[in-house]
Order: sequence, then structure tokens, then C-alpha cells
Amino acid sequence: MMQVHASAGPIQAVTPNNRKPLKITSKTPSEAIEQRRVRVVVAERNPLVISALREMLQCDGRFELLASVQSGRHFLKLAAVQEFDVAVIGWKLSDMDGADVLAEVRDSKLNVRIAVFSNDHDIGILKQCVRLGAQGYCFQFDDPAIIFDTILAVAHGRICIPYIDINKVNDTPLSRLTVRERELLAVLSDGWTNLQIATRTGISENTVKYHLKNLYDKLDVRNRAMAVALYSSESRRSPKSPVG
Repeated sequence: MMQVHASAGPIQAVTPNNRKPLKITSKTPSEAIEQRRVRVVVAERNPLVISALREMLQCDGRFELLASVQSGRHFLKLAAVQEFDVAVIGWKLSDMDGADVLAEVRDSKLNVRIAVFSNDHDIGILKQCVRLGAQGYCFQFDDPAIIFDTILAVAHGRICIPYIDINKVNDTPLSRLTVRERELLAVLSDGWTNLQIATRTGISENTVKYHLKNLYDKLDVRNRAMAVALYSSESRRSPKSPVG
């Protein structure tokens, strides 16, 4: 008969004949990372920030910087072919912002863990990153220990972000609009003029202008072009509905 003895380490199976332990181990991804340095990829448009991050990571010893890129497209191509534990991406890259990168990662179903490294203290950016699936978020002016803790947490499959009211994560300018206002914004994005809106909805042009003013106030924009740009941006980053 084989006797199994519990221990704090790996499970050991002991045979009665030779009494030599047979080690049976099963490593989770987190345990596997513990046996080596955390593999990091950096995407950031500012070469000085990249240089500072590289020096910090190399001096710490727990991390291995595999690559650094300055454009979102370059990062997405890299993420599709190279294995790494965490990507640290700046909010503004040379060709796109962090929200676009996160949306592309989500839509392409790339299996990557991302920590956003932002130089902007706008809480709206943090909420947007959480909505788009970022697992970590820290600021470029944070203490290095906070940055390291964020990277390590994300590498081990946890979410590490500054305090935020989770109930308000999905609050966006568009979420404050009524159904009618969202419909109005949609036809604006299709290029309808005030006269076309009035004719097709059976209201006067003055009433259309009144509704548009309320719409602009809610969105905190000054004109039609800004409202349409905001609508297009939010629509592009919203999860795509499955086809069929």
C-alpha cells in the first residue's frame, strides 16, 4: 500500500519498500512566475520614460524587460506573437491612445495582461481603462514601489488599480443621455441637418436647436462636430455585438 503524507511543500508519495519520496508537483501560472523574473513589455511614446522604466526594472531584479515600443500598432503586432507576463502601456502612444489599444486587444481576443502607466490624473481615464479591461493602473509620478506592486499583481492574475467607486465605472457622458437624445446624436453622426431632423421628426427647427443645446450641455461640448466626435469615439470602443 502507498502512504501519502501531507506537507507544506509539494505532495510526497512514499512507498513502503524503499521509503524514497516521489515528488508530485503541479504549478499554477502564478507559481511558475515565482520561479523566474516577470517578463515585461513596455509601450510608451516618450523615450525618456522608456529609459527610466528600463533602468528601474533592471535594477530591481524581479523583472525582465523583453521589448519596448512607441506605437500602438507595433505593440499589437508584438502581443500577437510574443509571450510575456505584463504589458505596461502609456496612455498616449505615438499613433493611438491607451483606450484604442485596450479596445483592439479586447476585440482581437489577445491573451495579454495590461497595466496602464498614465501621466494624467483624470479619473475619467481610469474609469475608461477599467471598462476596457485593463488589469492594472498606476501613475508615472507614483513611488517606484507602487509601480512594481502593480506590475507584480497583474502578472499574478490580480487587478490592481487606485481607489475608484465601482458603481460609477460605467458612467460616461453618453450614459447620461435619454433614449431620444441618443437617437438625436446618432442622426447627427449620420450627417443630418437641423432642417432634415425637423422635417423627419415633425418638430420645428427652433425645437431641434433647443434639444441640441441641451444635448451639448450634457456632453460638455460646444458644437455639433465635437458631439459627433465623442459619439464616434465611444461607439468605436464599445464591445461589438456578436454576429448571427
